Amino acid sequence: MPHVLVVEDDPRIRGLLLRTLEENGFATSSSGTGMAGLAAALENRPDLVVLDLGLPDVDGTQVLDMLRAVSRVPVIIASARDDDPSLVKALDAGADDYLVKPFTSAQMLARVRAVLRRSGGTAERRSLSVGELSLDLGARTAMLGSTTLDLSPKEFDLLSYLAERAGDVVTKKELLTEVWNLPYGGSDKTVDVHLSWLRRKLGESASEPAYLWTVRGVGVRLTAPGSGAVPAGPAS
Repeated sequence: MPHVLVVEDDPRIRGLLLRTLEENGFATSSSGTGMAGLAAALENRPDLVVLDLGLPDVDGTQVLDMLRAVSRVPVIIASARDDDPSLVKALDAGADDYLVKPFTSAQMLARVRAVLRRSGGTAERRSLSVGELSLDLGARTAMLGSTTLDLSPKEFDLLSYLAERAGDVVTKKELLTEVWNLPYGGSDKTVDVHLSWLRRKLGESASEPAYLWTVRGVGVRLTAPGSGAVPAGPAS
C-alpha cells in the first residue's frame, strides 16, 4: 500500500485529501506546518508528498528546497497560487507536478497515480488485463498472449494509462496532461504518433483496430477485441 504524506495547514482540505486517499487504497499521514512536514517526510519515508505552498511557518517552496537536498521523494504541489512564477519556481525547485486549488478528488487521484507511475512508486505494483493484453505495472512489462511487447517507456505509460481506463474514451488533452505531463497544452500529433507505434506493436492498424479505437472528435478507447466496440469514424 503506497504511503502519501499530505502537508496542508487547512484542516478541512487536509481532512478531505486524507479521506479521499484512504478510500482509494493509500496509506496516509499528514502535517499542518512545513517543518513538521519535512520531519515527517524524512522519518516516515512516504512514497509521495502532497505539499501546500501557503504554510504558516515556512513557505512551501522552502520546504521543497530543503527536502530536495536530502530526498528524491516525488512531490505534488497543491496550492491556490495559479500564477506562472509560482508554478515555475516550484517545478524548478524539484516538484514533480502541480495542482491549482480548487481541484476535484478525481484530479488529485489521477495526478498521484501518474506521478507514482512515472517514479516507479508502489501504487503501480499490480497487473492489468484487457483481453489477451496483460501489463505488469511494477515490472513495467506488457504481453500480448505469450508475446512480450517491446515498448518504449512512453509507449508503456500510454498503454497502461489507457488500460487502467479500459472501455472509457480518453481525450488527447487528458493524455497530454497525465502521460506527457503537459497540463498547459501540447501537440495532438505527439499522441497520434505514439498511438500509431502502439497499434503496430499490437498487430493492428488505424483502419483495422483490435484494441485501440479512435472516437472522432473525442479521443481514444482501449477495449478487448470482440467486446462490441465500434469506431465513431475513421481512426487517426
